[in-house]
Amino acid sequence: MTDRNSSQRWAPPGVAPARLATIQSDFIQAWQSLLQQSRQGTLTPPADRRFSSEAWAGNPQALFAAHAYLIVADAMQRLAQAADLENAARERLCFSVMQWVEAAAPSNFLASNPDALKALVDSGGESLHKGLANLLRDLMRGRITQTDESAFVPGENLAITPGSVIYENALMQLIQYRPQTAKVRRLPLLMVPPCINKYYILDLQPANSLVRHAVQAGFEVFMVSWRNPLPQDQDGVEGKTWDDYVEDGVLRAIGVVREVTRQPRINALGFCVGGTLLASALAVARARHEDPVAALTLLTTFLDFSETGMLDVFVDEQHARAREQLLGAGGLMTARELSTTFSFLRPSELVWNYVGSNYLMGESPRPFDLLAWNADGTNLPGPFFTWYFRNTYLENRLQTGQLRICGVPADLRALDMPAYLYASREDHIVPWASAYASTRLLRGPLRFVLGESGHIAGVVNPPERGRRGYWSWNRGGELPGDPDTWLDQAEHARGSWWPDWLDWLAGHSGEWRPARRSPGNRKYPSIEPAPGRYVKVKAV
Repeated sequence: MTDRNSSQRWAPPGVAPARLATIQSDFIQAWQSLLQQSRQGTLTPPADRRFSSEAWAGNPQALFAAHAYLIVADAMQRLAQAADLENAARERLCFSVMQWVEAAAPSNFLASNPDALKALVDSGGESLHKGLANLLRDLMRGRITQTDESAFVPGENLAITPGSVIYENALMQLIQYRPQTAKVRRLPLLMVPPCINKYYILDLQPANSLVRHAVQAGFEVFMVSWRNPLPQDQDGVEGKTWDDYVEDGVLRAIGVVREVTRQPRINALGFCVGGTLLASALAVARARHEDPVAALTLLTTFLDFSETGMLDVFVDEQHARAREQLLGAGGLMTARELSTTFSFLRPSELVWNYVGSNYLMGESPRPFDLLAWNADGTNLPGPFFTWYFRNTYLENRLQTGQLRICGVPADLRALDMPAYLYASREDHIVPWASAYASTRLLRGPLRFVLGESGHIAGVVNPPERGRRGYWSWNRGGELPGDPDTWLDQAEHARGSWWPDWLDWLAGHSGEWRPARRSPGNRKYPSIEPAPGRYVKVKAV
């Protein structure tokens, strides 16, 4: 494990002579081959999608520049990886080099992008006019537009599964979805989404809504809709802490669901940070000698923060102290800053791709519900964020069993209910091996499933589309301690993991009973139709 609190006096990094010689030799050979192919006129477009069009293939100078860029980029990245530095410093160097390499691609500049130059000529200059208009719009917004956000509105064509808000407080609204079957499973299901984003990632359009699929499968579903705090709010929400989100958010939602359904125990699902909050809340409940959840589902969730992937480059004591000084007593960690951070984890796809299409080509982004959701972020209370950053990412104290939450030690090893753990293999936010580490903390019967694709696209994978696939362990017995051993012996299935999860959940949800047709009860009457007010508040 990397010591994130360590520091060392800066010195120019070196590279072992043998590795340096290999990198230099490979660079020279690649450069000589490029020069030879260029003289012979045999250059072909590289496999990189940025340089694969006919415009690049028909422009020898641009094609040479593209190959030269890739050769130099490869050498720079290899040198960074070979630098004689402590692990944390090397990761930061590699991340910095990646940012510069991606920014320097010839596809990012009008003069060196033949696609953009062709569009300029073919449109009589209109592409440049539209591109400048797109750039000015985004400068006003303070972020890059990735999709036509006007095409999607929560409550109109997103988050439209019928339901009612039956409870609200300063942190969240609780939605109860209307049953769509005559009978439902006895144990209801509470979903806890990440508070960093809006809940409707789990209830997008009807065709790709996990909520809708669960309701139609006969489950009584409830959803936490987190509030989006704004700078002008005057009720003290900017001072809320992790303990508040656990006590007044997750545990309060669990309590309301139990009261409304008259069930002493329910099932619960947590997604990303929502899963971390949910597991924390259940550990607090166990410390209080309570056992409110019968079966637990965690989707792309950190419990052990030993290895946080690319996010680790932002994690150190200096960063934690700076955030605590700025936000520890109040204020907001803005959605804009969080979104920018996550985008630059994959700059080629989430930043420079749109620089080329929006600004150089003058194209209008296409409507895409996942990207519309991604642009609809939420602010976080400063004390919540600083506590979370220090105690999880920096010091990894949640997995120790000694971290005090809501006044009690929260021990995840006390959680012995059946658990379904899902991870995505290409996840750049929660690396799948880190999600697998939860199997060493939770004590109940475990099912771990690994989906294809990334943090969001892997989760939102409805079976009707027949896309992607997943790996699962069907050998019985305890899961291996090593994730790679698990993957070597796991079985791959085509299509969505949703049916597998719904089958598992049905086995932990009790018998069928007649569905209730009215939301809430006398104590918790319907406040307003779903999706409610909180999800419609836009971050500024």
